[in-house]
Amino acid sequence: MEFNNWLVFTSIGFVATMIPGPAVLVAMSQSAAYGWRHAIYAILGNISGLCIMSALSVLGLGAVILSSEVVFEVIKFVGAAYLIYLGIKLWRSGFNPSEVTQSAKSIPRKRRKAYLQGLAVALSNPKAIAFTTALFPQFVNHEENLLLQFSVLISTFMALSFSCLLGYAFLTERAKGRMFHGMSKVVSRLFGSAFIAAGLVLAKAIREHT
Repeated sequence: MEFNNWLVFTSIGFVATMIPGPAVLVAMSQSAAYGWRHAIYAILGNISGLCIMSALSVLGLGAVILSSEVVFEVIKFVGAAYLIYLGIKLWRSGFNPSEVTQSAKSIPRKRRKAYLQGLAVALSNPKAIAFTTALFPQFVNHEENLLLQFSVLISTFMALSFSCLLGYAFLTERAKGRMFHGMSKVVSRLFGSAFIAAGLVLAKAIREHT
């Protein structure tokens, strides 16, 4: 792969990861609740999901999924339902300030929960399948080592996603400390509303398509 092609791919990937979406909402909500360090586990979950999606694209399964209207619609429906579920959950339970000072026993459980939440959002996001399936082949030279090229592309995309989500999480914690002190319920409902809105938009798109 030529360096110029890699730069173009990196530029496109950077713009794509900077656009707010479900993964950004997960990272920001975890950071607002427990801090940016805790949000890293949700980010790692999302990166794991993106890695799986990228691998499917490399193996050609992404194109198969996209060509199957039923499978693709099911993925979109699950994604919309999960986002709405997360939003309702935030509205009902909110951010509990007392949970920030967690016991040593509860920390691994909350980290695992954050990781699985990030993973679920990534795997149920149909745009991730469409994006990786459409983008990756455009930057592959079939006369060169395909495994090496795909490894470079996937690694680059994962690094961009991790850096972007970590940046959102860090800025959220800073903003929370300065602007939302004592307003945890309001902040949790803002994030809850954002999750519900994202899920409804996706659900509306599904309905219009069918």
